Amino acid sequence: KAKKKNPLEKNEDFKRHRGEAMADLEDVQTVDLMSELLRRLKCAQKPDKRLIFIGMSPIGLLLLVHRFAGPPGSGKGTQSPMVKDEYCLCHLSTGDMLRAAVASKTPLGLKAKEAMDKGALVTDELVVGIIDEAMNKPKCQKGFILDGFPRTVAQAEKLDEMLKKRGTGIDKVLNFAIDDSVLEERITGRWIHPSSGRSYHTKFAPPKTPGVDDITGEPLIQRKDDNAEVLRSRLAAFHSQTEPVIDYYAKKSVLTNIKAEKPPKEVTSEVQKALS
Repeated sequence: KAKKKNPLEKNEDFKRHRGEAMADLEDVQTVDLMSELLRRLKCAQKPDKRLIFIGMSPIGLLLLVHRFAGPPGSGKGTQSPMVKDEYCLCHLSTGDMLRAAVASKTPLGLKAKEAMDKGALVTDELVVGIIDEAMNKPKCQKGFILDGFPRTVAQAEKLDEMLKKRGTGIDKVLNFAIDDSVLEERITGRWIHPSSGRSYHTKFAPPKTPGVDDITGEPLIQRKDDNAEVLRSRLAAFHSQTEPVIDYYAKKSVLTNIKAEKPPKEVTSEVQKALS
């Protein structure tokens, strides 16, 4: 019986990209290839999950789509890497994906570049299209974390439409709830040692000497956006734009509130419980 051929094999672009991919693999160290193979074998045992994080900061048999929301400093950034590694997910940042699509000159990337060159905003339809494409990548086979989208109800509706066409939808929304005053204390108290990246907090992790790095004795700095005025502006944008998105998913009965003011380990425990 003749072996059935992949119809894509007749496509010149497909053959070229496959050849480039094989050439790239030839330069990868054997130990790295084996490590990736072992990782994939381990991940094959994991259930499929589609996790969507709201940044302030192929379809499987079991489909779980989650969305994470919360204002800046609420702890989403701390929890994202844990969830990504635990469930073998890919991290999709809309900003990174747009830049990659433009650089790769994909059809959607060319449309995005045309809009950018005109000084116009990239449409929600284009962003959703790029997300749709990214979901087909091998690294996303077990699911994804979508970061930075949707930020408005209109975007959430377009995302739902795209997922519905794939036969799936949002299963769980995690809202990292935290009081504005607690956020202000957390963020305005942060200090950083520029050359090493070491971070301190005036209340929770103070340096031995105020304003000075413990290791080098060099002065610490605060990031320009780690001040009360900038924070209040960011929170105003969050409350006006993103909170309606939380309400949107609450009406769909998929919202779970996480008390983000708790210590990181307790927040992690709550996240794992919500996703179990």
